[in-house]
Amino acid sequence: MKESNSNLLDVLTREGVLINVSVRFWRGCKKLKPEDLGLDAQDVSDRLISLGHKRLLPKEATSNLSLIEGRAHALIEANTFPFLNGLSHFLPNTRLEEVTAKLKALETEFWEGKAEFVRHYSRHRANAMDEWRTAAARLVADPEMTVAAIGAAFPTTLDKHFGFDVTLFQLALPERLQVDLVTLADQQTVIAARQEAAQRASEKISTEVETFVADCVASLREQTATLCEEMLQSISDGKTDGVHQKTLNRLIRFIDQFKTMNFANDAEMEEQLDRVRRELLSRTAADYRDSRSAQRKLTQGISALADKARELAKADATELVQQFGQLGRRRFHLAA
Repeated sequence: MKESNSNLLDVLTREGVLINVSVRFWRGCKKLKPEDLGLDAQDVSDRLISLGHKRLLPKEATSNLSLIEGRAHALIEANTFPFLNGLSHFLPNTRLEEVTAKLKALETEFWEGKAEFVRHYSRHRANAMDEWRTAAARLVADPEMTVAAIGAAFPTTLDKHFGFDVTLFQLALPERLQVDLVTLADQQTVIAARQEAAQRASEKISTEVETFVADCVASLREQTATLCEEMLQSISDGKTDGVHQKTLNRLIRFIDQFKTMNFANDAEMEEQLDRVRRELLSRTAADYRDSRSAQRKLTQGISALADKARELAKADATELVQQFGQLGRRRFHLAA
């Protein structure tokens, strides 16, 4: 089993990379302190009272940056698989070029948004201070103390608060860790501890690789079933208009996406999708609206695909995972 999992990891290493995306910007928030509300810190129990955060700027001041951050994370979620409980994300090679290009475009937008924010930072700060003076006069007994605390919370320099970082990792098991210490005794102790940590990490990754591949297969199958159910609901809701072309296009795009995400070579699910494309997606929405029998065939076919996808998602994927590992080894030997 250990050798089999090691082979799987070797295949994963050739089929994709791990990717992490970090988007940082100053969000214009600061944790509230009792003094900000005119309270004595000794009278406020952390066990009973949570003061939350105060917003230094209105949400719209950073809304563009928030939107870019959301789009970056959505792009990763849509094109990767969570690895080791979300510690990183596995990006198949077939999606690498497109995803990194889109991230590069988002990074450009981010730095443009940051420059725009910096240009208007003084105005944002002045307007926010005016609003806080008005609010503090209504909320607390000593508004000047609150306003002073708010003013002090605005950073004088902004560059360190912004970052758009994309990091790609190659999957690999740790073998040995080097240290550079003064004394031999310390060096031997730390080497032993680190080697033990490396061994535990290797075992954890190896034992979880098989589960990861199986989860990826199940996830794509679940996504297939969910899309089909949403399509059926859309067709049902459009009683007067019937089938819309955008509904059919969703499935066409999903099939294309499935093929690029199907690094584990789930041939059975891919064949189901190819059959649906041949039999059901060669017609236009107008064709289906003009024929009740054709529309009935469409809904029956999509319903059958949803049922099959759910059935496959719940099935034991051990054999498929093993075939994936063997296929990768054959590819490797042929390339060699």
